[in-house]
Amino acid sequence: MLSRSCFNLLNLEDYLRSDRTRIPRVMTVPGIISDFDSNDFNNGEKTDSQSDVVSSVSPERRIIVSNQLPLKAHRDAAVGSQWCFDWDKDALYLQLKDGLPNEVEVIYIGCLKVDIDPSEQDDVSTLLFEKFRCVPTFLPPEVQNNYYHGFCKHYLWPLFHYMLPLTPGHRFDRVLWQAYVSANKVFADTIMEVINPDEDYVWIQDYHLMVLPTFLRKRFNRIKLGFFLHSPFPSSEIYRTLPVRDEILRGFLNCDLIGFHTFDYARHFLSCCSRMLGLDYQSKRGYIGLEYYGRTVSIKILPVGIHMGLLESYMSVSSTAKKVEELREKFEGKIVMLGVDDMDMFKGISLKFLAMGNLLEEHVELRGKVVLVQIMNPARSRGKDIQEVQDEINSVANEVNLRYGGPGYEPIVFVHGPVSTQDKVAYFAISECVVVNAVRDGMNLVPYKYTVCRQGSPDLDKALGIEGSDVPRKSVIIVSEFIGCSPSLSGAIRVNPWNIDAVSYAMNSAITMPESEKQLRHEKHYKYISSHDVAYWAKSFDQDLERACREHYRKRCWGIGFGLGFRVVALGPNFRKLAVEHIVSPYNKTKSSRLILLDYDGTMMPQQGSVDKSPSEEVIKVLNGLCNDPQNVVFIVSGRGKDSLSKWFSPCEKLGLSAEHGFFTRWRRDSAWESSMLAMDFDWKKIALPVMEHYTEATDGSFIEQKESALVWHHQEADPDFGMWQAKELLDHLESVLANDPVVVKRGQHIVEVKPQGVSKGVVVESLIETMRAKGKLPDFVLCIGDDRSDEDMFESIARSVSNPSLPATAEVFACTVGQKPSMAKYYLDDTSEVIKMLQGLAARSIWTA
Repeated sequence: MLSRSCFNLLNLEDYLRSDRTRIPRVMTVPGIISDFDSNDFNNGEKTDSQSDVVSSVSPERRIIVSNQLPLKAHRDAAVGSQWCFDWDKDALYLQLKDGLPNEVEVIYIGCLKVDIDPSEQDDVSTLLFEKFRCVPTFLPPEVQNNYYHGFCKHYLWPLFHYMLPLTPGHRFDRVLWQAYVSANKVFADTIMEVINPDEDYVWIQDYHLMVLPTFLRKRFNRIKLGFFLHSPFPSSEIYRTLPVRDEILRGFLNCDLIGFHTFDYARHFLSCCSRMLGLDYQSKRGYIGLEYYGRTVSIKILPVGIHMGLLESYMSVSSTAKKVEELREKFEGKIVMLGVDDMDMFKGISLKFLAMGNLLEEHVELRGKVVLVQIMNPARSRGKDIQEVQDEINSVANEVNLRYGGPGYEPIVFVHGPVSTQDKVAYFAISECVVVNAVRDGMNLVPYKYTVCRQGSPDLDKALGIEGSDVPRKSVIIVSEFIGCSPSLSGAIRVNPWNIDAVSYAMNSAITMPESEKQLRHEKHYKYISSHDVAYWAKSFDQDLERACREHYRKRCWGIGFGLGFRVVALGPNFRKLAVEHIVSPYNKTKSSRLILLDYDGTMMPQQGSVDKSPSEEVIKVLNGLCNDPQNVVFIVSGRGKDSLSKWFSPCEKLGLSAEHGFFTRWRRDSAWESSMLAMDFDWKKIALPVMEHYTEATDGSFIEQKESALVWHHQEADPDFGMWQAKELLDHLESVLANDPVVVKRGQHIVEVKPQGVSKGVVVESLIETMRAKGKLPDFVLCIGDDRSDEDMFESIARSVSNPSLPATAEVFACTVGQKPSMAKYYLDDTSEVIKMLQGLAARSIWTA
């Protein structure tokens, strides 16, 4: 018998179309519970008139979702071998509760660390929810094994720690990926049983659940969703080797807030979004955000902290002081360096032992005086690679001990786990130095815990022989530069773990460091760690999650895409899609004339794709169809030069062209080009061109487009990140050297442009409308479509024309941007194909009317 969480596990389509009634969880009126089921939704996508769940009475809640619940479990023989549970006080996800508001109810969702027989799962679920507010997810054994030990630990974990899957045991396996997706779907089902999506905030933890946000966002478009990644996020070169990279990246982007320990991790994530999806981030008032289909996905950078109160409680227990006395006696006369690591290929334990051997080789006087105590936490995964790491560690340790040890002295002392937190506190207290030598690690809180324990307590001070609370404390940390806590420990000795000599030198520096220096470093670290504890981290994330979700109900939302490519489009209440049906009636009712303004690149011609940017026969046919209607005045308003536009649109006799953002204009093919400025000094080009040439030479893939009125630096073919950085630098450079010239320096989509002041597409619109007014053909229908920043000038000018009004009060105006993004326009179309399709509809209407 499978638990409810495993119902229809492998049929992911049923995730949205299940006919079964969900467990009622939400009270709509005091004393009355409301049932709701998936039939309230149309294939999982709600319309604006539908609410996720109607709720008027519900407490504020946070749903914390992690791979494992923060619980300990055992069978109690005294009560008939029943399962007994208790909080795991060392679990980070339990500790974060201290940072949440007191009135908030916290619900935990995750797997148990023990296997529960299917016949007992319902009873265990009831017990855990009633006593702990925990909701367990139960995975079938095969799915659990393939999901956690397979895809998570043997594929994602190494890859996210910069280990490419070159060996057969680490390569991508579609079966393991399907188990990962299935497990994430079970988590989603479990969340559905308890969530009130209008009120609850969901906080997902770590890389085990990276596609879970897509399932949740698909079910509830406005769900309040945060995600914190506790592992590193690899550079884009590593991440892009992942065959399911798009699915995972879009999973992240279905969140409202994404948290990382360091800027490096966030930078790598943002680089992947830029390179793979073309998304650029913006920083505003200290917050980093990505615009994703009208939603702003916020990025948070803050390393997690430790639970100060828990460590201090262990330090005040008499049994801890007794353990300290035992250890002092055991290592009497020795300088103790400490390592605390999981049995893991990335912890650099064997490298640390080699450095210890090198230290004793170069400093004979330290033999017999220095010991490296290595606490070995149990491995979190299993397999051949773990055994190989263990064998290597043992081999190096044995070699060092045989070579430099002697009677009563072992340079490397193993303490095999599991070791309780209380015992670790005792080891921290007696150690002069802690060595964290991981080659790659997401955060690693060992240095934080060590620093707090070295601060001491009355009981520990007595056990250590320290008299008086005013005695200065001291500690030394040797930390790898490749782990997440390194940037926050500015007083630590940072090392490259691969450089054995450097680590050995750091060990000697720690041993010989003056006492006053140790005290200063300790004070610096303790001040930061005590003020940035786990409660501070959780509170900060929770506040930012609330801020990130404030706009949810001010926008219209609907879902698009299939499977794990699903995403939500969120638009302002007055920003809607333009369809032929919207404009046919105003188009047909035109009494005077119509003005149709069309951008070219990105509007009539896709930005990506063919190198040949000339218009297709289809585009020419559509434009001629519109131009043949005597009531229509049709203009292509482009930033391109007049020679290119003249050549490309020569088949269109009645088409108007505005080149170089309106510097040149002609009304028909047989009319002359008119300049917006009769006299213009272009001496500024002599200054700007050499600067652009310098950046072109330094930026592979960039080039300069020289127009009669402007200079444009293009970087669409350059490396995305480097091109963007160079564009920012070029913009600043040009603004500096051209400060006294009558020009404007602007950034556009993959360009930096210098053009004369007073030249813009907005000015073109005003000029065209004024000319039509002078001819007695003031338009009472205006359609303007564009995709770039320069086109926003057109939209703004049209908005002013309506409000002034330059246009008749009865004029119908349709300003439309291409792509769903913030815009001055009130309408949008998704892409160039939709633009062509809509124009074809209007052209056909013109022919039919004629």
